[in-house]
Amino acid sequence: MPSSPAFDELFAVLAEGPPIAAAVIHPCSVPALEAAVGLRQKGIVQPVLVGPAATIRDIARSASIDLSGCRLIEAGDERTAASRGVGLARDGAVGILMKGSLHSSVFLREIGHRESGLRTDRRMSHVFVLDVPAWPRLLLLTDGAVNIAPDLPARRDIVQNAIDLAHVIGIARPRVAILSAIETVNPDLPSSLDAALLAKMAERGQISGAVVDGPLALDNALSIEAARCKGVQSPVAGHADILVVPDLEAGNMLAKQMIFMGGAAAAGIVLGARVPVVLTSRADSVRTRILSGMLAAVMSRAGAVSAAT
Repeated sequence: MPSSPAFDELFAVLAEGPPIAAAVIHPCSVPALEAAVGLRQKGIVQPVLVGPAATIRDIARSASIDLSGCRLIEAGDERTAASRGVGLARDGAVGILMKGSLHSSVFLREIGHRESGLRTDRRMSHVFVLDVPAWPRLLLLTDGAVNIAPDLPARRDIVQNAIDLAHVIGIARPRVAILSAIETVNPDLPSSLDAALLAKMAERGQISGAVVDGPLALDNALSIEAARCKGVQSPVAGHADILVVPDLEAGNMLAKQMIFMGGAAAAGIVLGARVPVVLTSRADSVRTRILSGMLAAVMSRAGAVSAAT
């Protein structure tokens, strides 16, 4: 796996503790199995493969993937696999859930089930952590994978989830840019109104642990020079650690542009459930899957430490 200095530094802490049990749900593809085995070989994750055991063994055999050290739990279809994996997490048998090759909707439906799922008081949301070659530090982007068109209360949780993740990965006081197409409030552009409201909520303590400002356009969120040219006065402009997009479409396209055109190394995680959840795309590389599993392990270990203190 190609090196990413920013991720290498972040994940160095994982060498200090035992592997964390992770349920890999319906891993019926070569990339899903390669990622699970790669994480096991790094000593970071103890994979529990939940799915049709015969199919998983056949795929592994055909691709010369060694499953020794991986536990298999039989589940004949996607929904059953997701349900059994969620049950393992709910019972404390695993500390991470990872999507294999099943549909995201099936996976998330079981996690979000009101009675048998892993819901908390916080809205679940997805955060990309990106090591972009042209950017001097890790950049967080949310939400490009779970919430399609979140309302204001959901967006508050989306922002707070990303801030909490930033704290765990070592950003003590993250600067959060609430993005719109412009950097001024315009009643005809709802995202600019939401951005201003979220910034005010942070000012009043309804969002905590960060410097939050918006609306900011992408250029002045990331470029001090762009902010200067536009006369934007903001403690976040040009220094953003977290980019909060208006909706899933914007986040998904922006993240993939950074990955496929900008050469970013990426990890993705869903927060707001009782355990960290890795929600990868079927098109994601083995590298992205492994980095995402490592990020989930960092979060799982931080949660365990927090619960013990």
